[in-house]
Amino acid sequence: MKQQKYFITGISTEVGKTIASAIITEALEADYWKPIQSGDLDYSDTHKVQKLISNKKSVFYPNSYALQTPMSPHASAEIDGTQIELKNIKEPKTKNHLVIEGAGGLLVPLNDTNTILDVIKPDYKVIVVSRHYLGSINHTLLTINLLKEKGFDVSLVFSGNEHPTTESIIKKMTDVPVIGRIEEEPYFDQNVIKEYAELFRDKL
Repeated sequence: MKQQKYFITGISTEVGKTIASAIITEALEADYWKPIQSGDLDYSDTHKVQKLISNKKSVFYPNSYALQTPMSPHASAEIDGTQIELKNIKEPKTKNHLVIEGAGGLLVPLNDTNTILDVIKPDYKVIVVSRHYLGSINHTLLTINLLKEKGFDVSLVFSGNEHPTTESIIKKMTDVPVIGRIEEEPYFDQNVIKEYAELFRDKL
C-alpha cells in the first residue's frame, strides 16, 4: 500500500476527532501529527493518541503551533502574542502513512485570512467525523459539500450513539463512503482502540 496521508476533521469541536485519529493511526501503524494545538498542552491530543495506541511503529511529530489557551487558534495565538502563518506549518517528512488531526471544524480561523481548510493539501484523504446533535446534519452537509467542491477524497466516520434518520439522510445526500462508527464506549483504552482499528482497517 503506497503512503497515504489522512486529514481528520470534525463537523464541530468535541465530536470525537482525537479518538478517530487514534483508531486510524493504530489501524495503519501510521505516524501522527497535530499541526495546531490550542490549550491542554500538558495533556494534548498528541499525548492522548500516544497513550491509546499499542503498535511500536507510529512516530509522533511536534505541533507546528502549541498555544496556551483553549480557544479558536487565531484568538489563542493573539493571547500568546504570536500569529499563525501557513508557511510555518510544515508537514513532517516520513515514508510511513501519516494521520493529521485538525482543530475544530474546517473554517476555524488561523489568522485574519486563513482557516484549517488551508492546511489540507490536495493529496490528503479527508475523513470527516460526524456526531449527532440538533443541527449536526446541516454541519455535516456543509463540511462534506465544501470538501467535495474543493476536489478532496472524502469519507465519513460516525461517532456516538446511532441515529438512523440522521445517518441515512447524510448518506443519501453526500454519497461518500462510511468507514464505520465509534460507539459511545464507557471508556477508551489501547484494547478498545485496537478492536476498532481491526474493524476500520479494510475501509481505509
